Amino acid sequence: MGSPMVIEYSPPTGRPLGTNNYFRFGAGVVIPLLRLLAKRDWRGSENLPKSGPVIVVSNHISYLDPLVFAHFLYKNGRAPRFLGKVGVFKIPVIGKIISGSGQVPVERESANASNALVHAVAFLNAGHCLGVYPEGTLTRDENIWPMRAKTGIARLAIMTQTPVIPCAQWGAQEILPPYSKRPHLFPRKTVSVRAGKALEFAKWRGRENDPIALEEATAYVMAAITRELEVIRGEQAPAEIFDPHHSSLPRIGNFKKAKETQRSETRPEKGEGSS
Repeated sequence: MGSPMVIEYSPPTGRPLGTNNYFRFGAGVVIPLLRLLAKRDWRGSENLPKSGPVIVVSNHISYLDPLVFAHFLYKNGRAPRFLGKVGVFKIPVIGKIISGSGQVPVERESANASNALVHAVAFLNAGHCLGVYPEGTLTRDENIWPMRAKTGIARLAIMTQTPVIPCAQWGAQEILPPYSKRPHLFPRKTVSVRAGKALEFAKWRGRENDPIALEEATAYVMAAITRELEVIRGEQAPAEIFDPHHSSLPRIGNFKKAKETQRSETRPEKGEGSS
């Protein structure tokens, strides 16, 4: 067994703020590739604080999202910290770079999932930019609109009273469709990221354990993200928000694979039903 990961909570330094040697190396490899793959349409960078603790949140539409979002933040002065699914950290070389750059693995839907909040609070107390995908997984909405999110982002924001910057991404799903590992390289796509004005959580202060407050604050965050996405897409989101809690789809993981499994299980065997 390897040695346990050492998580570093030191205050952010360098330029962009929060960078280190691993982060710079990863950026030096990834950013040129992203520039080859897509044109950029970035808006709202003036809303990103240049220093101090901040939570940046975004919708989740593709495996490519964290790289696109990190690129946007990095080039606008902040090297973010993400809490990512543990499987990515086990990939040879890539896992080493990700962990070395300060990212933290999270065991989703497990007894250890609550550790994510501890890590998040420690990063914010140190003054980092923390990246969060409130939905916790790629959206299940068939038209790729944001779905109902988990309440972790609300609990974190209410506890710490840290400004939350709502962001929206669009275009990454055309390069790497949801749950696909086969990129569509041509023609060259446009990837859009739009950052809105900071959200405040003072009205829910002290209510981080109140389920009603958590639901209200979570809806407040997701509505802000959705508004930014409406501007990018030039269309209005549906009034009814997809709720994974009222769906037979798995809460996390590749729901498309799960759908295919369900279809194969209900498909009649050869000769079944014939007389």
